Amino acid sequence: METSLAPTAAADLPALETEFTVTDAAARRICQILSPEPAGTFLRISVEGGGCSGFSYKYDVTREQGEDDLVIEKEGAKIVVDRISIDYIKGSQLDYKADLMGSAFKISNPMATAKCGCGSSFGV
Repeated sequence: METSLAPTAAADLPALETEFTVTDAAARRICQILSPEPAGTFLRISVEGGGCSGFSYKYDVTREQGEDDLVIEKEGAKIVVDRISIDYIKGSQLDYKADLMGSAFKISNPMATAKCGCGSSFGV
């Protein structure tokens, strides 16, 4: 199954900053992960075609930032989302969960019409 991502107009970016949130738990964990990295390193979240449900979330530790990236800073953590991926995570929340079964970042995406059992892929 082939999927494509449609771009978002740059003019829409300021309004989107409040449409993707990061919990305190996620921000703290991001800070822990990035602490041994060089200054200026952040977490990039993107959406790619693929996965069992059509799209999948991708997490990268990087220092490369685009001019039109959405930047969220919370409790010292910096999270960046590229403008193509924003359309697929509007209204979503990034959280970090740790329990007896394991730990992972979780994106609660209200736009997802389907998702796989592990939550790493979704459909819209």
